[in-house]
Amino acid sequence: MKWIGFVAVGLMCLACFNGQKPSEARSGPDGRARRNNAPRDGAESPGGVTIGFSVATDTFIIERWNKDIQVFSGAAQALGAKVLVQLSAGGTKEQIAQINYMVNQKVDVLVVLANDTEVLAGAIKQIRDAGIPVAAYDRMIRGVPLDAYISFDNREVGRLIGRALLQASPRGRYLLVNGSVKDSNSYELNAGVHEILDPQIEAGAIRVEREIWLNEWSFDEALEKIGAIFEETLDFDAVSCANDQIASAVIKLLAERRRAGEVFVAGQDAELLSCQYIVEGLQYMTVYKPIGRLAVRAAELAVAIARKQEYPPDTMLDNRSGALVPSYIEDSVAVYKDNMEVVIRDGFHTYEDVYRNLYSLDEVLGIR
Repeated sequence: MKWIGFVAVGLMCLACFNGQKPSEARSGPDGRARRNNAPRDGAESPGGVTIGFSVATDTFIIERWNKDIQVFSGAAQALGAKVLVQLSAGGTKEQIAQINYMVNQKVDVLVVLANDTEVLAGAIKQIRDAGIPVAAYDRMIRGVPLDAYISFDNREVGRLIGRALLQASPRGRYLLVNGSVKDSNSYELNAGVHEILDPQIEAGAIRVEREIWLNEWSFDEALEKIGAIFEETLDFDAVSCANDQIASAVIKLLAERRRAGEVFVAGQDAELLSCQYIVEGLQYMTVYKPIGRLAVRAAELAVAIARKQEYPPDTMLDNRSGALVPSYIEDSVAVYKDNMEVVIRDGFHTYEDVYRNLYSLDEVLGIR
């Protein structure tokens, strides 16, 4: 199935992700309190605020985006807004068609998780020219002015991966597997990884034997391309993966060759399978990005934009459009075997799920 049509999502906010109501203040990356100008929970929607949320994914079953959609939709509804979701796995052309559909539904603001962060610029310009504000979610859209951008510090995510692998393997041979060439985040993450590794590369301590890029954020593509490399050589001490789906592909390939657990593998997104791999010793590290905080804040931001309320940004960023973009940046956490409680405490995963392959349920409950 190539697309899922119009969906009106009415899910209540999943507070277990972050323990915060949409109206609560929280600290910014600099540690200072951020003023939250969003209306209180349950506020009525003056003029009937409608948010369009366009989510482009490579498949419909990515754990990460399902959580974003649920939390965003619940938080927006709690603020009195209606959310129209379009979920697409059909590429940029299909995403543009779905965005146009939402525009025809007269949304007040459009929140976009872009399939291609540069090709989408023309369509976004037309929408903004029509008077509809646009916020980029998670991925910065380049080459067109935007009303807002909300994401994590993706370069810092790369730094966290680089530091983790350098800690695990300060000398050795590395494989770097980068994300989709269509996603601006891939380049930021890559820059962060290289910022940490390059001094050690220049010093001769580590050697990047191979570095590849994917066309899409695809487990199958990663499996194919990394598999071809492993057919030639398995002589790697560490593998940097742009996300946990790629890390899972690496671990599957290593397991088939009886090398799983012998190579240090790092990724991002704290997907359940990767968290299980980490406690089992098959994956070394993942980067946990508190999606609950991001999605709730994005919903608050969208409602504030639609209601023409102030919502001060954390910073202003360049997206190659000639105009700086008001940007809202959340922090990430490096997660290892010994601090897995971070994702459990946030309610991102349960203790039972993370450790299910190590203990029986009775044992887990007994330990707790």
